[in-house]
Amino acid sequence: MYAIFKNGGKQYKVMEGSVVLLDKMSLEPKSKVELNEVLAIIDGDNAKIGTPLLAGAKIEAEVINEGRAKKVVTFKKRRRKDSKTKRGFRRDFTRVRILKIIAK
Repeated sequence: MYAIFKNGGKQYKVMEGSVVLLDKMSLEPKSKVELNEVLAIIDGDNAKIGTPLLAGAKIEAEVINEGRAKKVVTFKKRRRKDSKTKRGFRRDFTRVRILKIIAK
């Protein structure tokens, strides 16, 4: 059984026991969090799909830690124009472990 949910403008496909990097939520490690924006739950041939969200469905997760991802560098160079830009970005994330997928 797996579920598809939305968090921070992105969609994630998860199973029970999987570990996911979500946008930073400022929570303590070992704390529990409920993700309510469930779009679909698929269990073999049974598929429950929401329009747009699945009513009464939720995903229970446990916070593992918070951190920052590796730096992504964007470098743009326009040849023969003496023009270049270099910019870096590090994403803040919360690492969570999916404990239970609940469908009503």
